[in-house]
Amino acid sequence: MTRVSGAATKRRKFSPQTFLSTIDGGRTIATVTKKQRVFAQGDVADAVFHIQKGKIRLSVVSKGKEATIGILTDGTFFGEGCLTGQPFRMCSASTMTDCMIMRIDKKSMMDVIHRERAFSDMFVAYLLTRNIRYEEDLVDQLFNSSEKRLARVLLLLAQFGKDGKPEVAIPKISQETLAEMVGTTRSRVNFFMNRFRKLGFVRYNGELEVHSSLLNVVLHDQLLCRNP
Repeated sequence: MTRVSGAATKRRKFSPQTFLSTIDGGRTIATVTKKQRVFAQGDVADAVFHIQKGKIRLSVVSKGKEATIGILTDGTFFGEGCLTGQPFRMCSASTMTDCMIMRIDKKSMMDVIHRERAFSDMFVAYLLTRNIRYEEDLVDQLFNSSEKRLARVLLLLAQFGKDGKPEVAIPKISQETLAEMVGTTRSRVNFFMNRFRKLGFVRYNGELEVHSSLLNVVLHDQLLCRNP
């Protein structure tokens, strides 16, 4: 029988949420109701946040226009720019659902990263994954059609492929927010959402259900043209 070392067992069972809840000082946990601001663009960047439960929307305002740059879910961090010397928030963060959020001040977060190897490894992996996602978003915005970008956004919101789930319901999200994320108009989003529904890729049932078949839109450029 193969023996597993204590260190390997510790790494395998490491839970960032459990670990963060044991930090001595420098952290607070709060329940924030839906549609509340966690921090605003331009606020002092002095803490990192971890989503215990719920969904957070990140947005940026420039020249009077607002754009959604990301929607985060359970188990993810945000506000980590303060760790690299960012003095002020580059975006705003607000709740899309009722949320439970942990706030970890900058000093405590830096201490934990330097002291705890397992947490540091996990956090670096998380940041690398986020960076790859941003690169994919840029390529998507530059080269893909608006319907493909919408399909990809819906699949990401539904956490397609996570835990092997073939389809997931998305809490209510406005077409205006989807348009901001896709980089198109609300009327175009409405048009494509109706097409997706007619083709059986999505279904409305109080919530928006995204089916794995929507992946066909991302993989095949002319799918919608072949299925009028």
